[in-house]
Amino acid sequence: MDVTLSVNGETHKLDIEPRVTLLDALRDRLGLTGSKKGCDHGQCGACTVLVNGRRVNSCLSLAVMHEDDEITTIEGIGMPDDLARLQQDFVECDGYQCGYCTPGQIVSATAAIEEAKLGWPSYVSPSLADMGELTDEEIAERMSGNLCRCSAYPGIRQAIARAAEAEDKA
Repeated sequence: MDVTLSVNGETHKLDIEPRVTLLDALRDRLGLTGSKKGCDHGQCGACTVLVNGRRVNSCLSLAVMHEDDEITTIEGIGMPDDLARLQQDFVECDGYQCGYCTPGQIVSATAAIEEAKLGWPSYVSPSLADMGELTDEEIAERMSGNLCRCSAYPGIRQAIARAAEAEDKA
């Protein structure tokens, strides 16, 4: 089946089976290996990508479903020679250990910061009308779909808080 995917601002035409996941298309067909296959059940978040700005577990989504969507992977957020602010904060705050979950954490955090800026409440927000501040508890809740087996959570949350604060000042 022919499918055209827009990934990180580039258009890619692929001939794939309808049952190929978005994760497998990104990794195996396009060579974008930043998104990881962790659990392959949508429980760990290592495969998180953005689809039209929203977080998606790419291991649970079929590539053919995303013909007209804009897909952003970790490679579209920043590369080693040109890190995004959030990526720099992850490095400075020790927001990683083995690094396996880090791409999914950063992609998810990018969306979480945007959701907070838009005032979208989370489960721990004080009210539906007023999200309040992006506290450590808010960050932990918003990132609960991304697991880190090394338990680098304090550094991850600190990096997200720093990046969100820098965006507020900008």
